[in-house]
Amino acid sequence: MSRRRIALLGGAGGIGRVLAAELSAAGDDVLILDLPASLKRHGIAEGIEIDVTEEASVARAFAKVGGALDGFVNLAGYNTELTPLAEMEPGYFDEILSANLRGAFLAARAAAPLLEGTGTGELGSMVMIASGLASHVRPGYGAYSASKAAVIAMTKTLALELAPKLRVNAVAPGLVDTAFLRGGTGRSAEDADSIVNLEAYKAMTPLDRIAHPADITGPIRFLLGPDSGFMTGQVLWVNGGGYMP
Repeated sequence: MSRRRIALLGGAGGIGRVLAAELSAAGDDVLILDLPASLKRHGIAEGIEIDVTEEASVARAFAKVGGALDGFVNLAGYNTELTPLAEMEPGYFDEILSANLRGAFLAARAAAPLLEGTGTGELGSMVMIASGLASHVRPGYGAYSASKAAVIAMTKTLALELAPKLRVNAVAPGLVDTAFLRGGTGRSAEDADSIVNLEAYKAMTPLDRIAHPADITGPIRFLLGPDSGFMTGQVLWVNGGGYMP
């Protein structure tokens, strides 16, 4: 396979760092975009600073990416509270929708033109990260679930609108043991207690464990590669059997 150029938004996070290492080991050129605090915390000196809640920041970041991309993965997203919708402050709801949905829209809009002229001969591939909570909703996750359900709808819409120039698919993980469970990479100390009862979640999962980042990076790499070359508008649910749509 020809050497590919792949951008990872949220690449300094737990899943992103593992994915970046795997892609680099396979010979790909990897560009990591993330919050300044995330890049600094994990020593990513050549990363590109971005805040997806700010349109101007997204524009600046993708201007630095420059040139054609073979793949783009949007790993950015967070949720810091478990609050019933009827008790949720509107400001928090707006914050989650802004980061997880509007940010995904801005990033996809900026990445799409760069994916239309790849250097490998394969169609460019965009991979969105949704969540099992997009469909398998649980109490307390209302804003997050709504944002990720909308990301899935946006994935399917983009797949139709951007075909046949490039492919757009999504991976929807269950719970993954990363800093996401502790407030988010770059948005928290990353070492606080999980906001989720991990033992209870494990007990509900048929494969009897919590997912590790590598459980998610494999499906992402599949969607980036030629083995999924005739797939677009699809969602891969990765949750150890905890949800079977």
